[in-house]
Amino acid sequence: MNAPATTELPVVVIGAGPAGLAATAHLIDQGIEPLVLEAGPTAGAAVREWSHVRLFSTWGEVVDPAAEKLLAPTGWTRPDSATYPSGGDWADLYLQPLADVLGDRVRTGARVTGVSRTGRDRIVDADREAQPFVVHIAHAGGREERLFARAVIDASGTWATPSPAGGSGLPALGEEAAAGRVTYRVPDLKDPAVRARYAGKRTAVIGSGASAFTALAYLADLAKSDDGAGTKGVWILRRGISGSTFGGGEADQLPARGALGLAAKAAVDEGHADAVTGFRTAAIERAHDGRLILVGEDGRRLEPVDEVIVLTGFRPDLSFLEELRLGLDGRLQAPVALAPLIDPNQHSCGTVYPHGHRELSHPEQGVYLVGMKSYGRAPTFLAMTGYEQVRSVAAAIAGDLDAADRVELTLPETGVCGGAGLFDAPDAAGSDGGGCCAPAPQFVQLGVPAAAKAAAAEEAPAGGCCGS
Repeated sequence: MNAPATTELPVVVIGAGPAGLAATAHLIDQGIEPLVLEAGPTAGAAVREWSHVRLFSTWGEVVDPAAEKLLAPTGWTRPDSATYPSGGDWADLYLQPLADVLGDRVRTGARVTGVSRTGRDRIVDADREAQPFVVHIAHAGGREERLFARAVIDASGTWATPSPAGGSGLPALGEEAAAGRVTYRVPDLKDPAVRARYAGKRTAVIGSGASAFTALAYLADLAKSDDGAGTKGVWILRRGISGSTFGGGEADQLPARGALGLAAKAAVDEGHADAVTGFRTAAIERAHDGRLILVGEDGRRLEPVDEVIVLTGFRPDLSFLEELRLGLDGRLQAPVALAPLIDPNQHSCGTVYPHGHRELSHPEQGVYLVGMKSYGRAPTFLAMTGYEQVRSVAAAIAGDLDAADRVELTLPETGVCGGAGLFDAPDAAGSDGGGCCAPAPQFVQLGVPAAAKAAAAEEAPAGGCCGS
C-alpha cells in the first residue's frame, strides 16, 4: 500500500491522557487533523488506575485552555478552579468529556508497537525527511494495522514502566518470582480486598519520594483503624534521613504536597513505620513461612515482611521508537536540549523554565515526546508544563514558529528546588531543614489519607505537578 502525500495525512498522537488530549485540542485549533491512538479501553486509562488518588494541583491548573475551548459549546463547565480533583474526577469530569467531543479522532484499544519512516529504517538517509511516518498498531484479538502520519506526538507517559526495587536500576534477584507480594503502585486501601491484603501485615515501602510518603501515611492510617491492628510499615531508603528527607513541609508553596511529607514523618514518629537507611536492595528471598526477606547490596538481611510496595519512580518505554533517530540524554533519557533544564539535581517542577518545540525536537524531524515521557527519568512534572509543550509543538507543526517560540506560561514557585537525583547526598544543599531548596522528593504517585489532613490534596503521575 502506497502512502498518500504527507500534507494530506493526520498527526498521530500516541496516548489519550491529559497531554495527548491537550495536544489534540491544540492541533485542531491550528487547523490540523489529529488521530489519537490509546492502548487502553478508554481515554485517560492510566489516570483511572490511580482514581483513588487526589491531585495536589487544583482544577484551575489541570484544564488545558484549548481543550476548554472545545468543551465550552457542549455546555461543559469547569469544576471549581480552587478545588482539588482526584484521578477519578479528572478522568470522568474532564478527560472523558473531551474525548467524547473529539469523537472518532480518538481510537481506544490501539497499542502502538512501532514507528518509523515509510520505507526507511533508522540507518537509511536517502530522501528520509520526505517520507511520511508509518505507525504500526496492535488491536485486541491480534489484528494488526499500519497508518501513515505527517508527524508523531508521543504522549504515552511512563505509567506502564515503573522502576524496579533493585538498587542498580535492574530488578532485584527474586523480584519477579515474588510478584504476587510486590506492587509498584500506592494501594487503594478503601478497596476492601486491597485493605485486607495489608491490614495487620508488615509491609516494606521502598522509595524516598511523595509516593512513598503517601503509602506510609496510608499504612499508618490503617494501623490506627479498628481493622488494622498490627499493621506496620518498614520504610526502605537508599540514603540517610536528614532535614530534607520529608520535603519542604510547611515551607512548600504547594501546601498539599508539603502535607505528604509531614504525614510520612508522623508515621515514623508515632511508631507506625520503621526507617531503614542506606539500604539498596539486591535480592528478595523467601522465608520459610513464605514471607519475604530483603537483602541489601551490603549483605544486610531485614526481618521478613508480608508485602513490598516499590515506589522508585518510572522510566520511558522507548522500544517502539527504536527505528527513529531520537536525540536523548544518556542519563535522563530526555531530549538532549531539555535535559539540562529538568536535571533533578538542580530543578523541581516549579523551577523548570517553560519550554517548547525547540527543546523537544530530535534529529528525526516531526517527532516529539511530550508530557511526562519527555522528562524521561526525571521525576517532577507539571500538567501546565505539558500543556505549554503541546501548544508550542502544535504551532510548530503548523509552521507558525512565532507562536511556537512564544512563552505563554508562568510557573508558580513550589518552595522546593532540589531533586531526587540527590538521593545519594544527604548533606547536599537544603539538608538543613527543608523549605525552599530542600531536595524535592522523587515523584511517582501521591495521596494522603483523611487522617493525614483531610484538606490535603495529592498529586499523581498523570498531571498537576508531576504528571503527563
